[in-house]
Amino acid sequence: MRNPALLATLAGIALLAASAALPNVHFGDSANRGDTPLYQQYGENLTHGKAPYRDFFVEYPPGALPMFVAPAIGPDRDYTLWSKGLQWLLAAAGLALCALALRGGYWRASAIGLAPALLGRITFTRFDFWPAALTAAAVAALVRGRGRLALGVLALAVAAKEYPIVLLPLFLLYLDRRAGRREASISAGIFAVVLTAIVLPFAVLAPGGVGYSLDVQFRRPLQVESLGASFLLALHRLGAYAPHVVSTYGSQNLSGTAATALAAFTSMLEAGAIVGVWILFARGTRSEAALLAASAASVIAFVTFAKVLSPQYLIWLLPLVPLLGGRMWRAGVLLAAALVLTEAWSQSRYHEVVAAQPVVWLVLVRDLVLVALFSVAALAVYRAGGNQTSNPSVLTSA
Repeated sequence: MRNPALLATLAGIALLAASAALPNVHFGDSANRGDTPLYQQYGENLTHGKAPYRDFFVEYPPGALPMFVAPAIGPDRDYTLWSKGLQWLLAAAGLALCALALRGGYWRASAIGLAPALLGRITFTRFDFWPAALTAAAVAALVRGRGRLALGVLALAVAAKEYPIVLLPLFLLYLDRRAGRREASISAGIFAVVLTAIVLPFAVLAPGGVGYSLDVQFRRPLQVESLGASFLLALHRLGAYAPHVVSTYGSQNLSGTAATALAAFTSMLEAGAIVGVWILFARGTRSEAALLAASAASVIAFVTFAKVLSPQYLIWLLPLVPLLGGRMWRAGVLLAAALVLTEAWSQSRYHEVVAAQPVVWLVLVRDLVLVALFSVAALAVYRAGGNQTSNPSVLTSA
């Protein structure tokens, strides 16, 4: 076998299987459920004929519903294990699609297989490998010359979780440069049609329920693990801030004037960082290498500066960070550090974070590591966009 991409994929899947079996992951432990009890409730409601958003509240977009239904088809007592198994398969798919998006350095994709060992027990107890795999599929389709397919799959990803929307301008700018304005417009239309086809039936059935499920994502306050909150909690450890923690929107958040102000400030940072990446890409060569780097940088910015930074959001980065090219080793080290730091408190010590105990210093360090990761990614976009002729991979026609 001489196909390096296939070899790297198989090696990565082997690593994924081995790391999933480690004791700190608790893959086969039915007591390690995470969010799966909520998913099971959704799935059972759906299989019993209840309409989501109308007959029961769902906090996730319509594209997430398959992740709740599929494990519910099996025995009730095994829902958690079925759900974890599905997430493992999606993790393997994301790894393979990451390798497909690359033109070389396929070992970078295989490194994704180490993620469960670093992130620990939360890895497979959420459904985030679903939007992550769809996002990887959209990127792979685009660089392999299937622009219309890429925009259709991107719409599926956005319907599953909103964050991949930050890739839409990059995809259209890339298509405009490679295939022309008309093709970019057609692909944009496909994106709109697919997204509408997924969301509109539920919006017609229960406009208030769908609208509320989307609205709460934007109205959420400053969650305790976010960059702004970790800064305030560190100030508390220095005696300069008194936190007020409230449990709303399914998470623990900071309230008060300072928290509200920092939530607004970091949201502006988030928007500025994402738009900055778009501008860097638009002003550069819009090459394949620049597209891959900008895709990673945009999602990293979305995660790093958001008001909410749940541990599973790092899963979104797994199939994208390897796309950063020659500087991936720096980015890989930073992502690995962020995963390890997240694992250190995300389960057994989360209550200490909520209580603003000394572990909040680890949260702050993790968030600063993500800021550094974004800086590396943004630099990769800048360099890839200005050095098209020095990198053979970016000359490959899409």
